[in-house]
Amino acid sequence: MYLVKLSVRELVEFALRGGSIDSTFKGTSVMQEGIKAHHIVQEKQGENYKKELSIKGEINYDNFTFLIDGRCDGLINEDSEITIDEIKSTSKDLMFIDEDYNLAHWAQGKVYAYIYGINNSIEKISVQITYVNTDNYTEKKFKKTFNIGELKEFVDNLLQRYLVLASLKANFNDIRNETIAASDFPFENYRNGQRDLAVMAYKSIKDKKRLFAKAPTGIGKTISTIFPAVKSIGEGNIDKIMYLTAKTITRTVAENTLNILRDKGLKIKSITLTAKEKICFNEEVNCNKENCIYADGYYDRVNDAIIEVLSNRDELTRDVIEEYSKKYKLCPFEFSLDLSTLCDVIICDYNYVFDPRVSLKRYSDDETKTCAILVDEAHNLVDRARGMFSASVEKTEVLKCRNIFKDIDNNIYKLLGNINKELLKIRKENQDANSYDKEKPKDLISLITKFIPKAELWLAKNQKINGHKELLDLYFKFNSFIRIYKFYDKRYVTMIERDRLECKVTLFCLDPSKLLKEITKQYKGCIMFSATLAPIEYYKEILGGEEEDYTLQLKSPFKRENLEIFITPISTRYKHRERTYSYICKNISMLLDARPGNYLVFFPSYSYMNKVYESFAQINPNVKTIVQEGEMDEKEREEFLRKFDEDNKGTFVGFAVLGGIFSEGIDLKGDRLNGAIIVGVGLPQICLERDIIKNYYDELEKQGYDYSYVYPGMNKIMQAAGRIIRTEQDEGTLLLIDDRFLSDKYIGLMPYEWLHFKVIK
Repeated sequence: MYLVKLSVRELVEFALRGGSIDSTFKGTSVMQEGIKAHHIVQEKQGENYKKELSIKGEINYDNFTFLIDGRCDGLINEDSEITIDEIKSTSKDLMFIDEDYNLAHWAQGKVYAYIYGINNSIEKISVQITYVNTDNYTEKKFKKTFNIGELKEFVDNLLQRYLVLASLKANFNDIRNETIAASDFPFENYRNGQRDLAVMAYKSIKDKKRLFAKAPTGIGKTISTIFPAVKSIGEGNIDKIMYLTAKTITRTVAENTLNILRDKGLKIKSITLTAKEKICFNEEVNCNKENCIYADGYYDRVNDAIIEVLSNRDELTRDVIEEYSKKYKLCPFEFSLDLSTLCDVIICDYNYVFDPRVSLKRYSDDETKTCAILVDEAHNLVDRARGMFSASVEKTEVLKCRNIFKDIDNNIYKLLGNINKELLKIRKENQDANSYDKEKPKDLISLITKFIPKAELWLAKNQKINGHKELLDLYFKFNSFIRIYKFYDKRYVTMIERDRLECKVTLFCLDPSKLLKEITKQYKGCIMFSATLAPIEYYKEILGGEEEDYTLQLKSPFKRENLEIFITPISTRYKHRERTYSYICKNISMLLDARPGNYLVFFPSYSYMNKVYESFAQINPNVKTIVQEGEMDEKEREEFLRKFDEDNKGTFVGFAVLGGIFSEGIDLKGDRLNGAIIVGVGLPQICLERDIIKNYYDELEKQGYDYSYVYPGMNKIMQAAGRIIRTEQDEGTLLLIDDRFLSDKYIGLMPYEWLHFKVIK
């Protein structure tokens, strides 16, 4: 017998679902009104009424044992009669609701009634559907009595519909687990350090710990984390893997790694999630049946599509999802989310786990407890987390929306006017262009809190009226602001940016460690890994690690002699730049003359890069070059990289920005890239945010300047340098231009593989 755990809601929704995707605005206050209506109905009941009763039972059907559980709204035990009460709130006039209004409501009640009946040996049991209006709390009840045989027949019918999916999943899981047990590491030998990473990843999942791993290029980080996680699925330690990335290129690496395992016989279901805006088939995202043929009737067709996809495909890439979405006329984004609940591996962006605004709500607490997360390029998560845990309100956006509503709704107009006045007041109180306060903006929060339910009411009742889109956008921004405000503690500040017309108030997260810790603790193991996770204790602290969590630092598997390293002690500080352009050009030219080939030259900013490029082009007119532009689409990026050809004759130089799209995640093997020249120590631009972060860690008696500037800068240096040596056969040259590289601080931050550097004066 196969055991399947299932909630009453999941069973009913799968077996009976139909209709269209409806993203018609409802708002949180609608849900709160529904909860309030539930409570009002429940509190009116007598002593024979048990509310929020947990019901759980085992039902054997076919070759399965279904463990079904849920919580019914109420149970009435009166006059020797048991009645299951399901309460449904609605804003509709109850006059238009009859007993056949929603068959799924009856289905839920009947499943609860059947489980309660067989658990308590009851032959007859009643089901009552209580509809309550959220405006006036009037009620309308419908009641039916069933014998246990009728209920069994009904529930068996639901299970028969679900059985198609359950059988498919069970049969595949048997094959999956057999192939996992038979699978060995897909390469003949482990590289140096690779086995250590795989063992620690496995141990972290087994022990439900976090692992922070610095694993240099060449270790094989992706296979060394995915393989032990897959083994953990086969052994029953986890049910699911979420592979989290910051960039599209690393998602592709994860897909390719799973295919290497598949080529060796592994059977496993994986899916890659793509953002709604990117995968939507329409020019404008509007998920309603009136606006989108892929939303219209979505739930009528999705079950058949799920069965066909899972029967025929194991690797669900964007192309596969789009193919079946077009075939069945389904919203590709919603389809991918539905499929993700049935896959073993989910490859997706960080925000699906960490961003409180968009994290996947389909997974219950029980499901996260049996899921491991693998966080690739985890050094990127620091600033991403700060962004995800921060939120802003801008005066110009408030004023724009207010002006639209002047002749539409006076109440909304006045409420936005009050918020605008508060932002004006904040602007007057803070005369500096940029400033911050450790206190919460309580008055602003109070006004926004009053505004939100009024906006929700208007949005719900005026779906197609002028101003709806603008108010909806502002509503979501305000809602995000309130949500982030709930996290506000000593790790936050209120940041104010102002100019003549604007006042932007940001709830800025200085230290994401507490929130990251709370999120990762929900999972059965978390592996955070990167080639540049150094200093490791800094990343362990700031990414939410605890003392008992694991760390691992590995040396490069490549011979360090393969990378020649030179340091030229020229000052690249801002105040010295004008007079050092010629010296920098001279050093770049000397290296290119001595070692012709394909090179990338990295700069801390576009302006610095362009100034040096102008000088370089004048003195090296015969050297072919390409320069990174500020905004480059996918095609332009590919064209930039295509220029780095092994068959290039002479020297080719690409000028790029440190920390940008070409300093991380690109793979130019062999003679496609012979070396890199890095100008400056990569310090982030001095700004209010960085200075506040510095002050915060100084107050904690940490190295504030290092936390805010030095460590992020050095990480960018190591990432850019990591483009050079990609395989055991690669050889190359790294030139670091800045006198600070010779200081004890920077030498102390260099990896062991760099310590044979030579100084060029």
